[in-house]
Amino acid sequence: MNTHSPLFLLAALGLLSVPATAMAAADTANWKCQACPYPKAITGAVEAGLGTVSEDSQKFGDYTGLQEKGAYLALGGSLRVRGAGGYYADLDAANLGLDTRSLGINSGHEGLYSLHLGYAELPRHFADGAQTPYLGNGGSLLTLPAGYPAETTAAMPLASTLQPVSIGYKKKRIDVSAALLNSQNWTYRFSFTRDVRDGTRPMTAAFFSTAQQLVAPVDQTTDQFEVSAAYATRTLQATVAYQVSRFGNGPDSLTFENPFTPVRGASLGQLALAPDNQMHQLVATAGLQITPLVRASADVAYGRLTQNAGYLPATLNATLASSVPALPAGSLDGKVDTFNANVRLTAAPLADLRVNASYGHNARENKTATAAYPQVATDMFLGTETRSNVPFSFTQDRFKLGADYRGLEGIKLSAGGELDYRSRPYHEVVKTRETTVWGRAGMQAGEKLNLGFKLAKGVRTHSAYGVSTWFGAAENPLLRKYNLADRHRDTAGVRADFAATEAVNLGLAVDYSNDGYTRSPVGLQNARSVNITADLSAALSEKTLLTFFAQSDRMRSRQAGSQTSLFPDWEAAGSDRFHALGMGVKHTLLADKLELGADLSFSRTKSDLRVDQGLDQPGFPQANSSQDTLKLYARYRLADNLWLNGSLWHERYESVDWRLDGVLPGTVQNLLSLGQQSPDYRVTVLNVSLRYQF
Repeated sequence: MNTHSPLFLLAALGLLSVPATAMAAADTANWKCQACPYPKAITGAVEAGLGTVSEDSQKFGDYTGLQEKGAYLALGGSLRVRGAGGYYADLDAANLGLDTRSLGINSGHEGLYSLHLGYAELPRHFADGAQTPYLGNGGSLLTLPAGYPAETTAAMPLASTLQPVSIGYKKKRIDVSAALLNSQNWTYRFSFTRDVRDGTRPMTAAFFSTAQQLVAPVDQTTDQFEVSAAYATRTLQATVAYQVSRFGNGPDSLTFENPFTPVRGASLGQLALAPDNQMHQLVATAGLQITPLVRASADVAYGRLTQNAGYLPATLNATLASSVPALPAGSLDGKVDTFNANVRLTAAPLADLRVNASYGHNARENKTATAAYPQVATDMFLGTETRSNVPFSFTQDRFKLGADYRGLEGIKLSAGGELDYRSRPYHEVVKTRETTVWGRAGMQAGEKLNLGFKLAKGVRTHSAYGVSTWFGAAENPLLRKYNLADRHRDTAGVRADFAATEAVNLGLAVDYSNDGYTRSPVGLQNARSVNITADLSAALSEKTLLTFFAQSDRMRSRQAGSQTSLFPDWEAAGSDRFHALGMGVKHTLLADKLELGADLSFSRTKSDLRVDQGLDQPGFPQANSSQDTLKLYARYRLADNLWLNGSLWHERYESVDWRLDGVLPGTVQNLLSLGQQSPDYRVTVLNVSLRYQF
């Protein structure tokens, strides 16, 4: 009970008796909230420093931009502007001294409009130690120096003509968008994105019994455009949009000289590169709150994909060209229509029960005209029969039904089912049907332990399995492709989360999956995977946080093959393992002026492939890799708005891959390889910078 003195009551009564005119006379113009977090008009931060990379490594530079040894500029920052009436402008910049640089500008007026402009780069690197005798790498014509062609790689002057080559490209993105908000619940949006890829990538070509690895040019541009209008009220939300995507490739082909002594006049080869193409699509979505407990939503999209790049000659072999019939057309004139539609309904008939149902239809209709084309093999032989392009199409109908129930004492139950019907004309299987049922359960098993379980079973069946004949020679009638064949899929999982104390939390999860193809005489027989993860977070004190994780994955598969087409006579078994372990610590000291942190991780992969032909033959060597990463960082506050930042990143990567290791340009007599080896590096990156905030 609260008690008040008579003097307090008299003062309160006196205040209530003040006339209203006297109360209104109070001047509040100079009143100011001292504790309110009003934003400043202009705020921001600038960070500048230097970094250094200890070694060259294409693999380490993939996605990071740190592929070259030496110093680089560490530069970034941000700017925030807040004006009267809701105007704002934000600028963010990161990694301006690296190939991973990015810059973003956002501006607008709250409730009226918004603008965005962005730029980003991302490097890709594909090979360590690649070499080639070809000249003109990066262009559309590859020539050879004196001394070529030769009968075998042993007879080629590789020692004097090989030159190192960097294989990779840089992706640059520019994106612009704007939005206009209307007071009548309408929002209009516009966006444009341009991706430019410039550089090289590896490619392989062959002339009958000889092959060569080439460096192909990458000069690609993808433009994506979208304009949309959206309407939203409390009960109805709807959008309509028009989308365009255009892909353009600079060179349409790669022409190269044959490094091996030509057979039947095949001294020059040509490979097609990705053709120009485009896509146009209309999209509409709608959501309706029918009642407070029932909601319906739907979306529909109709698109057309086209490709009409001109054909290349059937062959560049002058000896063969005169006997090759003319192509039936100058270009493909390809057209594909797509249609996607989904309808969803969600209801809560009871306080603790939520039911959802959906139907989806996905169709792809290939309207490209079919024509007969002459068959030219490796620029040396003309086939006796023509080959026609196959207008592959498909339709998919998917039904889903599910329910979620929250019971007493923290019990959560979920269950559902799914039917998936697919039709694929011109495939070995015309129709497939897959049925999946699943269930999940979660419970609070005690004050500190939470348990979760999940189970699912799927069965796929198909119509009669045929044999494709449109690819030339007929396939083995016993073969069953894994994406079409009858399949039984079983998955299960369990997870436990234990709160040992208020500051220590432990999690453990196990997931299992098994795919069985019991009706496939030849093809994939089974595939199994097991995933185990564990994680720990511990707040050792108010200033020290520790995290830990461990993960182990194992995947096994087995397939049957046949060399006679009569019965399975060989078997292959694969085993892939992945293990990862990591921990991190973060600590603050010196009266919150110094922050220290460390992250340490280890990962190991192993891959084994065994082929059993009933003969006593050695198996393939094991492929493996290991990666150890240590990251240290420190932040010291020199002043309230000035920080000194430092970081150390050390990474060791070792790999063994029998497909690459030891396969130099002249190792195989009928293969002129790029000679790239499996990655192996030890790189240290040191970075020191100052960050000033204003």
